[in-house]
Amino acid sequence: MTMDEEDFAVYLLKLGELTLKGGNREGFERILQRNLAALLRSTSSQIRAGKGRFFVRCPEKNSSSVEEALDRLFGIAGWAKTRVCEKTPEQVLAACVEEGRKIAGEGLKTFKIEARRSDKSFPLDSYGICCAAGDAVCEEFPALAVDVRSPERLISVEIREKAYVYGTARSGRRGLPVGTAGRGLLLLSGGIDSPVAGYLMAGRGMGIDAIYFHARPYTPEEARDKVVSLAEIVGRYTMGIKLYIVGFTEVQKRIRERAPLPWTTVLLRMAMMEAAEKLARKLGDKCLITGESLSQVASQTVENIACTQSGTVLPVLRPLIGTDKEEIIRTACAIGSYETSILPYQDCCVLFSPPHPVLRGDPLEARVLYGALDAGALIDEALKKAELKKCGIPAVS
Repeated sequence: MTMDEEDFAVYLLKLGELTLKGGNREGFERILQRNLAALLRSTSSQIRAGKGRFFVRCPEKNSSSVEEALDRLFGIAGWAKTRVCEKTPEQVLAACVEEGRKIAGEGLKTFKIEARRSDKSFPLDSYGICCAAGDAVCEEFPALAVDVRSPERLISVEIREKAYVYGTARSGRRGLPVGTAGRGLLLLSGGIDSPVAGYLMAGRGMGIDAIYFHARPYTPEEARDKVVSLAEIVGRYTMGIKLYIVGFTEVQKRIRERAPLPWTTVLLRMAMMEAAEKLARKLGDKCLITGESLSQVASQTVENIACTQSGTVLPVLRPLIGTDKEEIIRTACAIGSYETSILPYQDCCVLFSPPHPVLRGDPLEARVLYGALDAGALIDEALKKAELKKCGIPAVS
């Protein structure tokens, strides 16, 4: 026994930047469809690709889950729940009237019809659809008026293999599908910045692995749990994150024993970069990602950034480098990581910070001091004992 058609919902997805990819577009769309299928795997949805559009058909009872997934999907400019009808003027106008009914029911006063006719055999052109549909809605609901400049609501019509009629589309995450730009390793702390950095790089198509440095017993277990929670939150947008929790206590002890106190923060960052690069190479990741924002803290002056990356070969991407804190916080709030980031559990960087850190270190001096630590074996041992947590939605193969 099959369900009636009204028991199903159909969503129209608008592609954004993908449409500019020329000869590579097919590969980008294939990855987008793969990601979409992974997000919707528990919703009994069917996915179909069209020219510049994807379509998702699901049981109506699963529509809220589908909408939640679409809201997390990178690679689409917008999406809308749509009415589907046959390509006749009568059915198209009837569907527009039903959308008008919703607008009138919300107490709105103005609307606009937007039409796109991919099938040129349809008897009305785009302008003709707009005029006829606008007249039909106004005739049925005299309190509504057409306003082409600043309408309170849009009714969109797309004539393709069928006719699609929908209200104003909701904005998508835009960007590129996760997985189209290789993978990078995110240095994830319990702060506000690094989760946002991972999210932004996922929006450019990069798959994300992550590394977190834990200093047991100096760092509380709540700090570790906090970072796992952040990886879960960011992983919902990145098709999952593999989080490697690395015990760094012995490395930090070595730094405190052998390094000048003002240099400890910079040298710790150098050790973290060495560990991250070693793990990234093992995983096949192509770059490191940090949440550094220029001059936000002592270790993020341009001179100290030069010191901390002086031993790395892989590219170090810093998507927040020119971003102020308020903008970072706005993004953190939007993706749901902010409330977790401000929980009062300090990570190892904060706990071992000197009272008067060096602000403008010299990379050559930094390399000499770092070499004197002889910390390579300690880092290798820490990586060997790393704990792996799979967070968020598992990455698709």
